Amino acid sequence: MAKQKKGVTKTTPQVAPSYIIQDLTLVSPNRNRKDVQDLKTAVTSAELVYFPNRVLLYDLYHDVISLDGFLRGIIEKLINSVLNKKLKFYDGSDKENKDLTKLMRSNAGREIIRQIVESELWGISGVEFKIGDKLALEEIPRKHIKPEKGLITKSQYGQTEEAGYKFDDMPFVWIIGKKKNLGLLLACSLYATYKRGNFGDWAQFVEIFGQPVRIMQYDAYDTSTKEELKKVLRESGNSLAMMIPKQATFEMLDGKQTNGDGQLQGSFKDACNQEMAIAILGNTETTSASKSSGYAQSKEHGEQQDELILSYLILVENYLNSDKFFQILKSYGYQVDGGKFEYDLEMNLGKLKLRMEIDQIISTKVPVGDDYWYETYGIPKPENYAELKKEMQEREQVMQMQTQKSDEGKKGEDTEEPENKKEKDSDNENLIDLSKPKILDKFFQKLADFFDQARP
Repeated sequence: MAKQKKGVTKTTPQVAPSYIIQDLTLVSPNRNRKDVQDLKTAVTSAELVYFPNRVLLYDLYHDVISLDGFLRGIIEKLINSVLNKKLKFYDGSDKENKDLTKLMRSNAGREIIRQIVESELWGISGVEFKIGDKLALEEIPRKHIKPEKGLITKSQYGQTEEAGYKFDDMPFVWIIGKKKNLGLLLACSLYATYKRGNFGDWAQFVEIFGQPVRIMQYDAYDTSTKEELKKVLRESGNSLAMMIPKQATFEMLDGKQTNGDGQLQGSFKDACNQEMAIAILGNTETTSASKSSGYAQSKEHGEQQDELILSYLILVENYLNSDKFFQILKSYGYQVDGGKFEYDLEMNLGKLKLRMEIDQIISTKVPVGDDYWYETYGIPKPENYAELKKEMQEREQVMQMQTQKSDEGKKGEDTEEPENKKEKDSDNENLIDLSKPKILDKFFQKLADFFDQARP
């Protein structure tokens, strides 16, 4: 039997409880004032090589999302754009499984899709599925997930296996995201922090210069007048007031020559919002309008956002079709072997019309298969496709035969017309036209006139 070396302690990983969330020591997020230096410290802590910790960074993310209305709005816009798309499950024979389709439209299914999308924003997401007949899950606090080490720690500051559990060994725990990804919120946090300080300065500007300033002067040696002026100021409201001795010199430099209406703070706020919109949505015109914006520019930005949403839809499909999620669905009794989740994408009618015109021209040059039309234009292929296709071909053959017969009939009529015309012309020549005067008629008419004159 091999002897254990001295000075070496063997550690064994802890056995995970039935529900890991119940074994975590949860701590409320830090709501202290955050500045740019706090952001830099948090990023440095999260990027450490040997002992990375995202607690400070995720506290800052939580703070800016919950307090910045614009940032929260564009994030919800992104998530809802994905949630509102039609997701269906098709089995191995390409038939829709309505039970699984209905499952992904339920609250539990929508929460899974939300966690997948948020993994790109936060860097990671984690859920724990509850054992039972019905699909149920609960979110794992991100501060307890250590993706670099593959651990879920009891304390948010834990770093070792003794302080947590390996999530790869837990069949009902699903961690989504990349190990080194800190999320898109990292870029947004800088602008959200700047904007928060800008709002504080803006509020102070409004407080000072948003109402008139009352200035009273008194003689420095007249104490009774000074007391009377104090009483007047106290009883006349809370506006800014100043009491200055006549012997003193007072001058207020308010900066109104360059920022008389607070436009400087407003433009700074708009600049921060635009940067956050580009980071999350990839554009600015779908959330707010600029002075130089127009229909063409807004349309172009809308198409760019559609491409971004399509990328998220592919991401969701890849995660839902993964072996990990299929194993979870099997544990709830769903049959998923050979099937797949797929989004039923809506067609852009403008682009579809243009593509149809191009396809019609191409189909006259080269043969195009029927499957191309079904897939391109989202038309469901009927189950009795072969039978219906045969009937269409038969109808086309009958129509072609009828067209040929009608063409032949027209050609026969065209050949008969010249012969009939010749016969009619010959008959006309044999007939005497009495309507036109002849030469003999004129002669006899003159002769009759002569004898009429010779009569007595």
